[in-house]
Amino acid sequence: MSQSQHTRGTMTPAASAEPGENLRDSPMMAHLLDALEAGTDVGHYGRLTFAMIARHFMDEDSLVDLLAKQPDQDADKARAMVLQVQGKDYNPPKRDRILEWQAQQDFAICPTPDDPASCNVYRELRFPQGIYDNIGEFWEEQAAAE
Repeated sequence: MSQSQHTRGTMTPAASAEPGENLRDSPMMAHLLDALEAGTDVGHYGRLTFAMIARHFMDEDSLVDLLAKQPDQDADKARAMVLQVQGKDYNPPKRDRILEWQAQQDFAICPTPDDPASCNVYRELRFPQGIYDNIGEFWEEQAAAE
């Protein structure tokens, strides 16, 4: 399956209340994907956000190829980022974190930051069950620590 077949979908979040299984079901991820495919510099946090989310929807080589198109990036740097994200098993960032990161760079990761319903990938995309389990364990640990 080619990268474009894997990342392009026909269903949009507006068409369904259910989270999608395709990166383009998230308007923010479609925005990032378009910018990456065009070689537009999405900034460090744009690349990190994309890697943290897209790794659940794309194969590693396709993800590395996209990130390597960035200015001042190459396949080695892109693969290092992907391996770091995988190795640390980072959960996809929440909307608030994305907006914090966006404030630290020029590229708008979230294209509609004034819309409180936008850029919530947990509402827009369906992740593997392990992601939801990790989040649940985190909150259980936080509650036990209090």
